[in-house]
Amino acid sequence: MRYVVGYTADERGHDAVCLAVALARRQDADLDLVLVTPAHSPYAGTYLPGRGFESLLTEQLREWMDQGLALVPEDVSARGVVVRAESNAEGLIRAAEDTEASLIVIGASSRGLANRFNVGNVARSLLHASPVPVALAPKAYRRTDPITRLTCAVGNRAGADDVVAVAVSAAQRRGLPLRLVSLVALDAGHSDPEGVEEEANRRLADAASALAAGGRVSVETAHGASIEQAIEALAWDEGEVLLVGSSRLAQHMRIFLGSTANKILRTLTIPMIVVPRTYATPGTTTGPGAVNTEASA
Repeated sequence: MRYVVGYTADERGHDAVCLAVALARRQDADLDLVLVTPAHSPYAGTYLPGRGFESLLTEQLREWMDQGLALVPEDVSARGVVVRAESNAEGLIRAAEDTEASLIVIGASSRGLANRFNVGNVARSLLHASPVPVALAPKAYRRTDPITRLTCAVGNRAGADDVVAVAVSAAQRRGLPLRLVSLVALDAGHSDPEGVEEEANRRLADAASALAAGGRVSVETAHGASIEQAIEALAWDEGEVLLVGSSRLAQHMRIFLGSTANKILRTLTIPMIVVPRTYATPGTTTGPGAVNTEASA
């Protein structure tokens, strides 16, 4: 298992490394700290201390990469990679494809309030184009202990059951408790919101019952006058991560953040992982029986 980390020599890069370490410790994953340079730059390659790659990098790039690798604890395997590309998003996607990485981890924009998301240009581009899940670290995220719980936000649109299947697979691989959270009662325009909530709870209870033998599964319905208020009303563990599916409008194997996920992102204070539409989890294949993650959020 390998994760690509969008590393920059600033607070945003520090956030990304910390989240990647927390995730890697639950999966025994290796990290690639990827520093993207302009396509016309002569400096590109893999930086491994003591291997004589100094000639491939400027002193500044070497210093930045050293700083990034110093953030990774000894129990997590990591290497530094410099990639030439027209944009950061392009470089990170190429690095993920070249190494068959299962996740891209990035930090939120350097602007905005602490512990909140303010999606910058790199994140926005990745969320429209990445063929693999993208993990977003909120600003000032410094936790490196293993994550403690996975929560899956489930809506009422086509693909909701598939997002649950992805969450179940991820939680089981990491040995994590799974919480299924329903937000459908908050959807505006329903003539019978209580009926919608009852149906959501029934569906999630059925899923939890069916999955109980395979792990710890709980069900919860978020309440509030808006999505933002409901997210704030939920109790979140410090080591928790939220998983959502991408919009049903996304192209095959690409991410597109839907309106509900955008609202969640504006309020959320924990990391969020967005899964591409029709993404197959590790160990599965596309086609009949594959895990499809067409979004519900």
